[in-house]
Amino acid sequence: MPITPTPKIWRNGELIPWEDAQTHVLTHSLHYGLGVFEGVRAYATDSGPGIFRLTDHMKRLAKSAQIVQIELGYSVPELVEATKSVVRESGLDSCYIRPIAYLGYGEMGLNPLPCKVDVVVACWPWGTYLGDEGVANGIKAMVSSWKRHDPNIIPPAAKVTGGYINSSMAKVEAIKGGYEEAILLNSQGYVSEGTGENIFAVKNGIVITPPTSAGALEGITRDSTMTILRDRGYTVVEDNLLRSDLYTCEELFVTGTAAEIVPVRSVDDREIGEPGPITRLVQQVYADSVRGKVAEYGAWVELVKG
Repeated sequence: MPITPTPKIWRNGELIPWEDAQTHVLTHSLHYGLGVFEGVRAYATDSGPGIFRLTDHMKRLAKSAQIVQIELGYSVPELVEATKSVVRESGLDSCYIRPIAYLGYGEMGLNPLPCKVDVVVACWPWGTYLGDEGVANGIKAMVSSWKRHDPNIIPPAAKVTGGYINSSMAKVEAIKGGYEEAILLNSQGYVSEGTGENIFAVKNGIVITPPTSAGALEGITRDSTMTILRDRGYTVVEDNLLRSDLYTCEELFVTGTAAEIVPVRSVDDREIGEPGPITRLVQQVYADSVRGKVAEYGAWVELVKG
């Protein structure tokens, strides 16, 4: 999906023009893939742009950096304010936001410790990641031949730039095979997650999502979904799912900041069917919550103004 430039990008403590946010071709992370990032969204609310669970996203960025031993150099509150400033400068009511910390220019070689760290926050308009048709009627998914990487190879708990090679390869395989999305299994054969989304299956009225021990990212939208469902009386458990569970479940949907809440209508050409009532409930409550329309989740929306 093409990127539309906005006026300013925050880089290393200052707002600079979009076109000045350039990176040298010998930047360390370009060669070795070590960086951490987040995907965040701002939505139009009755009180102006509001960023959904911004502080939680920045806490996860800091945790990712700690895991891979990148020194951010900025506190979570400083990164929160940096993000708000970028959105304010953009003049947008809603947008996608990309904070990233990476190893910059000046050192080369596999030892990352001497490298300087660059921290950047940018935003731009970005629509529905898996398409309006997918949100409305569900997507076709396939189980990828590529496995989710092992926790002792690249830690899935860290949202690491290079780790998404795994997701990109699975995504390409799915698109070329005529599907909208891929689902990755871990090395033990359990369902892990999509290329950029967590997975929820409904079986016998119980909502099941893979645990982080299966390689699933501890998603912000995942957590929001679990809270929404439990608050409405549904049983939600973190448990392992087999490939066959995806074929036989009553409902299946994926969650993520970019994707939001998207039904899955088939897996490996096994039909699950139209989006079910639990999926539709989560879609509606989530859509209202991110726009500040659900009082019980008002703290999830951090307003940009002031």
